Amino acid sequence: MEKRILFVLLEEYADWEGAYLASEIMRSSNEESNNYCVKTVSLIKEPVHSIGGFTTLPDYAIDSVDNHFNGLILIGGNSWRKESSKKVIPLIKKALENNAVLGAICDATVFLGMNGFLNEGKHTSNQLEELKKAAGKNYSGEKEYINQQAVRDGNRITANGTAALEFSKEVLVALGIKNKAEADDWYHFHKLGYCKYMKQLNNIG
Repeated sequence: MEKRILFVLLEEYADWEGAYLASEIMRSSNEESNNYCVKTVSLIKEPVHSIGGFTTLPDYAIDSVDNHFNGLILIGGNSWRKESSKKVIPLIKKALENNAVLGAICDATVFLGMNGFLNEGKHTSNQLEELKKAAGKNYSGEKEYINQQAVRDGNRITANGTAALEFSKEVLVALGIKNKAEADDWYHFHKLGYCKYMKQLNNIG
């Protein structure tokens, strides 16, 4: 069966935050035949526009997604604090009920905090103080907050807005697409860049 990874894209989504992850999921699927596929979701099935000016026609409207998905990825952007974004909550609950991988990056982590999803389990966000301010009484998970680029706690991954690579690495491990060693190698290749990575690799060899 096809293993669907849903990327939630709201208006003015941060296109760079999902690019490494989506492309690696699809590359892996094409080369290794692991049946993973990337699908996009938004509030309605109408074009959404990224901060960088890309226009995307979502595969699904939020209310047309069934229970058969293996991962739910909430891409950050400028719309997560709008009232309309609460339409995503039932989909998040589906992911949690089904023990699907749930990933959130940048302001999508704030959305989780604002709606009571970060009160248990280790997590991170852009800044603790900003998270507390935005979420108010709905957030009581301060003791579980870790100040690092990305945090994986079981099947839940949170990351700040500069952590696209770290976020991708942790999601790839959670999905089972890569083991930790493979994910670390993939991460270092992209983080260092080809020239520095190859130099380091040759020095080790």
